[in-house]
Amino acid sequence: MQRHLRDLNTITVLGFGLTGVSCARYLLSLGIKPIVLDTRKQPPGLLDAPDVAAQCETYFGPLQLEHLLQSDLLLVSPGIDRRDTMLDMAADAGVEMISDIELFAWQVKVPVVGVTGSNGKSTVVELTTHILRRCGMNAVAAGNIGTPVLDSLLPDAKKADCYVLELSSFQLELVNSLQLTAATILNITSDHLDRYDDERAYERAKHRIYQHTKLCIWNRDDSKTKPLFRRKGMQLISFGSTDAAKDFGITRAKGELALTYANEPFIKESDLPIQGIHNILNVQVAIALAQALGVTLVEAVAGLKGYKSLPHRCELVGEFEHVRWIDDSKATNPGATIAAIEGLRASVKGKLILIAGGDAKGADLSVLKDSLEQVDVLITLGRDGDKIAEQKARSRKVHSLNEAVAYAAKEATKDSVVLLSPACASLDMFKNYAERGQKFREAVEAWYALS
Repeated sequence: MQRHLRDLNTITVLGFGLTGVSCARYLLSLGIKPIVLDTRKQPPGLLDAPDVAAQCETYFGPLQLEHLLQSDLLLVSPGIDRRDTMLDMAADAGVEMISDIELFAWQVKVPVVGVTGSNGKSTVVELTTHILRRCGMNAVAAGNIGTPVLDSLLPDAKKADCYVLELSSFQLELVNSLQLTAATILNITSDHLDRYDDERAYERAKHRIYQHTKLCIWNRDDSKTKPLFRRKGMQLISFGSTDAAKDFGITRAKGELALTYANEPFIKESDLPIQGIHNILNVQVAIALAQALGVTLVEAVAGLKGYKSLPHRCELVGEFEHVRWIDDSKATNPGATIAAIEGLRASVKGKLILIAGGDAKGADLSVLKDSLEQVDVLITLGRDGDKIAEQKARSRKVHSLNEAVAYAAKEATKDSVVLLSPACASLDMFKNYAERGQKFREAVEAWYALS
């Protein structure tokens, strides 16, 4: 396919952020000089990769339709809304549009597994990669996490035995030929409705991961994740919170939860490196993906050792005066917060205190109502904090994380858990979810330093 790329007169990269820079860099490595467009006059890539920009023909500022129409191939960054009128006109004119993931699919020569879903993607990708590496494979995690996928194909990149891709709905929109050894949709909850006309459009984008997949790993607790069509040769395996005759499940053995495969327990929850029902499900999927790449169940279980949870994903900030403080700032939609509440509630002997709120991105926050009944104290903040407060009879509104931490500390009793799990994006108050999580940690540590 590289020869095909060189045969094209004009290849255009739309968007010059992290993904756009990786697209341009990869094309340059093939001896192809792309045109680079970005609606921003000072896109991030101009500062982060001036050497790449200098080698390309660049146009920064309002899009010009002629730049799109003269393209033989248009590489669209995931941050670009495909409903844009100019993109519609270019598509109607026959301009081929693909994502960086599709270009990767044209080039890759080793097995690839893929992970999508509304929540838990990063944990499953990191956990799967950890298992594979512990089993002696040179696995590369890429896509919507860490390294842009095309950077892993550069001539000086370390050669991979296999890839574990985190794939967002935006990336999947323009993927048509990605051949996956195994793939999973972890869950589907309301998200990104600022980019989709309705929830069904969002679901359809997620299901594109199953197009050319040999083994589909779906969630029995969420029927929306099951493949809509079963192609010839496609295999299915499920995971979930109940036991299952053939697939992955959970049972209670000697008073403790245990993971099962074909009704047979193989590891206790207490022996896992991450806790909570939602993380048990993540482990099930990671093991299934590793098995698809040739790892045995025994090897995969042994490979779990040494794994540490991702920052800002149910990360323990610390335990102070018999109160645990947990940073789940990466929970940027209601489904992630529901998973955190339900995953932790069973292990909380005292109060469960939730801090939530931010920019809901148009999501339906009423889905939180049932889970919030398991919360003893609800503290809300941010742009859509009041909408979350509407889902519970009593709550406390605050204006900052410092104020939230102070109120939570006063409400907490022995063996309580204070959980920052916003159910919203952070951009109304912070640079990103990582900064929000860091500010939470700083506020907690400052409170106990002064108390």
